[in-house]
Amino acid sequence: MGSATREALASTRAALADRISAVDLATGEDLFNAGRVISNSSQLLTAIADPSVDAAAKSTLVARVFGGATSPVALDLLQAVAAASWSNQDDVLAGIEDLGLRVTAVSAPRNVSIEDELFAFGAAVSSDAELELALASKLGENAAKVSLVNSLLEGKVSQQTIQIVRHLVQLPRGRRIGELLRHAASVVADQGGTVIATVISASPLVPAQLDRLKKSLAGRYGRDLTVNLVIDPELVGGVRVQIGDDVIDGSIATRLNDLRLQLAG
Repeated sequence: MGSATREALASTRAALADRISAVDLATGEDLFNAGRVISNSSQLLTAIADPSVDAAAKSTLVARVFGGATSPVALDLLQAVAAASWSNQDDVLAGIEDLGLRVTAVSAPRNVSIEDELFAFGAAVSSDAELELALASKLGENAAKVSLVNSLLEGKVSQQTIQIVRHLVQLPRGRRIGELLRHAASVVADQGGTVIATVISASPLVPAQLDRLKKSLAGRYGRDLTVNLVIDPELVGGVRVQIGDDVIDGSIATRLNDLRLQLAG
């Protein structure tokens, strides 16, 4: 991520913070829809991403395109995106998606865990190659993908999760479905002030073990954590923990492999 994009994300998230009380689920849908429209218009995307174009002119362009199609608060946020300077065109789309995910997260009821719902859906998709292909194929029609998502998730998860998944399958931007869902869950968690830790273990951990691990990681990272447990017998024993780009590998499989490398050397 370039420095320009880091600054742009900070400014758009600040714009969201100023309007947080005015957003709802429909605001998130407006942002997702706008992101897909901009992605499908090379002329519009180029204009918004061009750092040489005056910020006011870009904001005016966005107002002209989306003024009658989005809510006032969604338009304000899109204009904040247009006014910022981004490192490249894909980062513009990522910035709009980031806002859409955060707005959708804010709209969820307190008893809903979008992160858990996305994790569970990701696990189901990764275990079914046919389903993964249907959702991720570049040859598939977006309408068919949305219909499939609706049939799989309606009545089983929150409307927030359904909205997020529908957007992701329509605008993957070159990412695999598992990566899409993990990234979305991490943004949702960040908006709620937590971090997702994916714990991979050779066998199930008892609640007391998970609680100790969670407290240890929370102390290390200085934030509350949401823990997702994945069982992988190939680890033999021990655990591997991934938090963002950090990997803490205490698995026996890794230790054995390190030992083999040492012996071979």
